[in-house]
Amino acid sequence: MRVLVVKMSSLGDVIHTLPAVSDAAAALPEIRFDWVVEEAFAEIPAWHGAVDRVIPVALRRWRKRPFRDFRGPEWREARRLLRELPYDAVIDAQGLLKSAFISRLVKAPRFGLDRVSARESLAALAYDHPLHVPRDMHAVERSRLLFARALKYPVPRTPGDYGLEPAALPGEDSPDPGLLFFHGSARAEKLWPERHWVALAEQAGEAGYRVWLPWGDEQEQQRARRIAGQVCNAVVLPRLGLLELGRILRGVSAVVAVDTGLGHLSAALSVPTVSLYGPTSVKLVGAYGRNQLHLQSPLAGGDVADPMTQMGAIEPAVVWRSIQAVLAGGTQR
Repeated sequence: MRVLVVKMSSLGDVIHTLPAVSDAAAALPEIRFDWVVEEAFAEIPAWHGAVDRVIPVALRRWRKRPFRDFRGPEWREARRLLRELPYDAVIDAQGLLKSAFISRLVKAPRFGLDRVSARESLAALAYDHPLHVPRDMHAVERSRLLFARALKYPVPRTPGDYGLEPAALPGEDSPDPGLLFFHGSARAEKLWPERHWVALAEQAGEAGYRVWLPWGDEQEQQRARRIAGQVCNAVVLPRLGLLELGRILRGVSAVVAVDTGLGHLSAALSVPTVSLYGPTSVKLVGAYGRNQLHLQSPLAGGDVADPMTQMGAIEPAVVWRSIQAVLAGGTQR
């Protein structure tokens, strides 16, 4: 049985779908998957042992010049790959118009979220089998339920397994053990104040830890440099790809992350992680896995005029105590 998964973005959403693939592979040993994903995240599905082919697309890039790019060689190649093999089913795990559009290009029974469950209700019109999945479940559990209903097996009672194979991350191109700070996010209201990162790095230094600061764009690089410029134990890493970050994650002692896809990558690799949440809900998108500890802002859900104030209410001393707890084994899902 061969199934095409359509889950293109974002990084955290792609990672949240991996346990559903693991469930299906355990329930249906003959099943194999191909996966359509945005080019920036194409490495991640390939790390799962049940995924044979990754079909990269660049809808984010192509839609900037649609009249040129949707007639160009990259789009033609993507369409060729989508039609190259026969599929027994297509599962659109995203529930957006763009993912529904991709699903319609494949001649196979199409499964996806129904109008009540999907983020964009009109996407449900593209599916042969729209399925109801409650919206108040964690993102990982929603994907697990969708796959189980589409492929007709019971949802396992055990916690989800990301199924990432260690062989996919060969070697250990990691720095000396220390703490990795994922300080960047695409949304300003998810950012933790720089002064708090500095205070936390100082506490880490007093305890003998080095702090590693990755970055993904110029703004994050500048923030990393400002933090490192105020504490002697902090080091700004070079710009790294997902595979390189995965290797480094295997070697650090613990991670502190805001609500960002890289924090979910840390969870998928079972790295001890403290994740900081302000306007987003731990219940729905909290880092899922072993060795994970969440801190929700004490102001979350309240009447706060400035959303960024929510993140500032998480005190560095509380985060430091949480790091000590997660390193000692105080974990949760």
